[in-house]
Amino acid sequence: MKPLVVALAKGRLSDSAMELLCRAGVVPDDLASAIKKRSRRLIFESRERGIGFFMAKPSDVPTYVEYGAADIGIAGKDALLESGRNLYEMLDLGFGSCRMIVAGREASRELVARGNNFRVATKYPRIALDYFVRRKQQSVEIIKLGGSVELAPIVGLSDVIVDIVETGGTLRENGLVVLEEIAPISARMVVNRASMKIEHARIVELIKMIKAVLGKNECDE
Repeated sequence: MKPLVVALAKGRLSDSAMELLCRAGVVPDDLASAIKKRSRRLIFESRERGIGFFMAKPSDVPTYVEYGAADIGIAGKDALLESGRNLYEMLDLGFGSCRMIVAGREASRELVARGNNFRVATKYPRIALDYFVRRKQQSVEIIKLGGSVELAPIVGLSDVIVDIVETGGTLRENGLVVLEEIAPISARMVVNRASMKIEHARIVELIKMIKAVLGKNECDE
């Protein structure tokens, strides 16, 4: 029988995801240990569980799942929103919690609330565009950056930023404040649409095992 394949996001979510899957009995301890050691192997498989895993860049997980290279993915809601991929979002896994926000200097609050023709620096151009143009019907210029977006309003590249924030410490240290909140962010479990039909019973059983540990309901979104 072909194993179910799960794509896991590298980085801040991977250890929590693996811990959850171990607690649910989805992953045996020896396999979890091998994955956590970050060996050069690309695919890990548990024959007795009928499941395989690979690690991917967080922003790539939705792509692997939509195109069927993975049946299931675990990634942050930020990656899902930014990718816009056509997937079933099944569970909010509850870890990796943070917020997608608009931040800048306090003086920019009125501009963000009702202004137009201002600059927004972000790693998440799709999310920023959707928030300002589609939801708020404001005219903005989106500037995509790869990192340290907090620098942009300080040096005059942009008026505000769109980014994820956990505690807000970096913002405060740089004289920035949260101006508006776009969405709560946490790790989510997503499923390929074709896989959900073809492997429905196996995927539903896996979801039940995880929900039993989480005590969570399916996503309403």
